[in-house]
Amino acid sequence: MSWITVIWSMVAAACLTLAAMHLLVWFKKRTAWANLLFSVTAAAAAAVAFCELSMMRAETPEQFGTMLRWFHVPVWAIIVALVVFVRLHLRAGRSWLAWTICTLRTFSLLLNFVVGQDLNYREVTGLRHIPFFGESVVVAEGASNPFMLVGQLSLLLFVIFVADAAITVWRRGDRRQALMTGGSIVFFVLAGTVQAVLVLWQIVPGPITVSLFFTAVVAAMAYEMSGDPRRAAQLSADLRESEARLALAADSADVGLWSWDFKTGQIWATERARLLYGFSSAEEIAFEKFLSRIHPDDRDRVSRAAREAFQNGAGFRSEYRIELPDGSSRWIKAQGQAFLKPSREPDRMMGVSLNINERKENEDEVVELRLELAHLARIMTMNEVSTSLAHEINQPLGAILNNASAAKLLMSQVKDRQEEINEILEDVIQDAKRAGDVVRKIRGVVKKSDVRFEPLDMNSLIGEAADLFRNSMSMSNVSLRLDLEMNLAKVTGDRVHLQQVLVNLITNALEAMKGRSPSVLTIHSAMTASDRVTVSVSDTGKGIDDAAKERVFEPFFTTKQDGLGMGLRICRSIIAEHGGRIWAENNPIAGATFSFSLGAWRGESA
Repeated sequence: MSWITVIWSMVAAACLTLAAMHLLVWFKKRTAWANLLFSVTAAAAAAVAFCELSMMRAETPEQFGTMLRWFHVPVWAIIVALVVFVRLHLRAGRSWLAWTICTLRTFSLLLNFVVGQDLNYREVTGLRHIPFFGESVVVAEGASNPFMLVGQLSLLLFVIFVADAAITVWRRGDRRQALMTGGSIVFFVLAGTVQAVLVLWQIVPGPITVSLFFTAVVAAMAYEMSGDPRRAAQLSADLRESEARLALAADSADVGLWSWDFKTGQIWATERARLLYGFSSAEEIAFEKFLSRIHPDDRDRVSRAAREAFQNGAGFRSEYRIELPDGSSRWIKAQGQAFLKPSREPDRMMGVSLNINERKENEDEVVELRLELAHLARIMTMNEVSTSLAHEINQPLGAILNNASAAKLLMSQVKDRQEEINEILEDVIQDAKRAGDVVRKIRGVVKKSDVRFEPLDMNSLIGEAADLFRNSMSMSNVSLRLDLEMNLAKVTGDRVHLQQVLVNLITNALEAMKGRSPSVLTIHSAMTASDRVTVSVSDTGKGIDDAAKERVFEPFFTTKQDGLGMGLRICRSIIAEHGGRIWAENNPIAGATFSFSLGAWRGESA
């Protein structure tokens, strides 16, 4: 049995097997360039083993020289493939040194075919038999070719290149990879280079056996790359565990996970997400089918928001109603992130959906309660000025009664008093209108209605609110001063609610000036530089304590003995609902000023 034939054949077979396996991996995943480079290295190592075995069995110097010449082709492939492998797999190594090595090795391969019999010998003059592994093998005798220094220089630079890359990987913290891949390549390539140099310069008699060292490199690389499947398997197990935890957390929070592929239009969804939208487990969900579940009033808004997110690769957030197959509806909150391809084309969107039906019902209840509270506050406010309002109504009603009695008397006693009777009836009409205006204003303040935003003349609202208190101010010796800017821009708001704010601020101002003299109520309106309408109600009362200044808008905080502490809190809520703000400050001399500002209506001026 020839042990040399067995060993070199086994080496070649092992390398070819590994090369085929990794080539298959690359065919299945064309981005796995490290596997392709490993396949090239292993196949080239098998070719080197074949060339070495042929040289050891050569019968003539010409056969030996021919095999030695072709020996340099797989060696070139191994060196170039390992350089690129180190750059890609280890993500290290100096690029200029890599290019230098590849250039030198390619140049030496060209010299191998044009200078002398091959790169190592000018001429192989004879063969000599020597014992090796208990057998007789041949080695060459002849004149050495000095050009083989080019090839040996490329090998030396290659060892330096890999050593530098291994040091970089070591410093990066991946010491196992630095030792297994970088260290093994450096050691075995250096050992193989020394053995080849000693033989080719005829310093040590023996055959060239670098294939054994290259096989060791291939084995080390195979072990290192086998870690990728192990790590992938571990990563897969960790991913499954993470998915199970995520699914458990999502189910506990009643959250559904989904992913939308923009190109195919298909939506993947977890069971929880399918339940939220009313889809069965086996049902395919296309985007158009999903869109049909959304309430018609929300459909365009949701579709537009999703496509805008895809255009910009941005986040997506929306709250909308869905209509389930059984006819019921449900509020959903969806949040996701759109992802784009490197070409900036839409790729996919991933996100979560949450059932917010209960929250929406609670919000509706809160809004309804706030409206009820605001309505109650308006009634209580009007109750506080009921004496003044009674006088406002009784005065025109009394005048109507007196004028009607006088007209009746004139009509029964005198035949020719038509002009006087007409004047009396005209007074009756005017007094009736006056009483009707008072009732209309009271009804406008205390009526309960849905919020309706419309363009409003703020000066007109101020005049209507002030008219309700004119008699009360007259009885309390309060002077009213209106400082209203002409051509004031309109605001967008609800008439009843903004009137409530004005009535509440005027009521508080009158309350603050009880028993004080002089008492002046000033209502001011103006446009600010930022295109906002500002209204201020100022009094000459005692002002606001510093301790109370920060709390006047808090719920249930009041400085009145019989106050509920909700009036100013409701005012702040109303102004906030209108997109404005309200604040309080003390006047320089006496009293306090409560102001609020609203955005001007983007339409015609008042």
